[in-house]
Amino acid sequence: MRSSTLILASGSPRRRNLLALAGVAFNVVESGVEEIRRDDEAPHAFALRMAREKALYVSAHSADTPVLAADTIVVCGGEILGKPVDSEDARRMLRKLSGVTHTVITAFALARGATILENIAVESRVTFRELSQAEISAYLATAEPYDKAGSYGIQDGGAAFIAHVEGSRDNVMGLPVREVLDALRRHGVNIQRSDV
Repeated sequence: MRSSTLILASGSPRRRNLLALAGVAFNVVESGVEEIRRDDEAPHAFALRMAREKALYVSAHSADTPVLAADTIVVCGGEILGKPVDSEDARRMLRKLSGVTHTVITAFALARGATILENIAVESRVTFRELSQAEISAYLATAEPYDKAGSYGIQDGGAAFIAHVEGSRDNVMGLPVREVLDALRRHGVNIQRSDV
């Protein structure tokens, strides 16, 4: 069954931009699902579950329209770094990331009719150069760190902190585009906009 419309269950401007650049036609419906990790839940399992829960919640209210949801987490030294709660939390994360390699996991789920069709996690490894306290303070004075896992964005000013990326840069931004497009095609979702 082919479908001409996709719902993106995310308010992330990065995900919207990546899908639009890939030529995908979609509407946005935010899930509002709270991202709460269970005790002893492994990073991959947490990201995969969050993507599933977001996709299922929106899909349950979206008839037969396919729904794409995603969740991105940053893992450094065994700690999951989510979105910072305040500037001091963001400062702590950036200090922790300074000069080391960390893992970015983006899981996505594709659902239709309140049923999961695909649930995949993609991993990239990102190495930061050493950051000075002045650089961290200057970055914290912008709006960029506060709505992003790990307190940085690879597509914004945070790009200057990065020495090396192993794997997909799109994945670090919040959506592994190649894997998502492959999944949409496998499930008959018509991904091309009419104006592309």
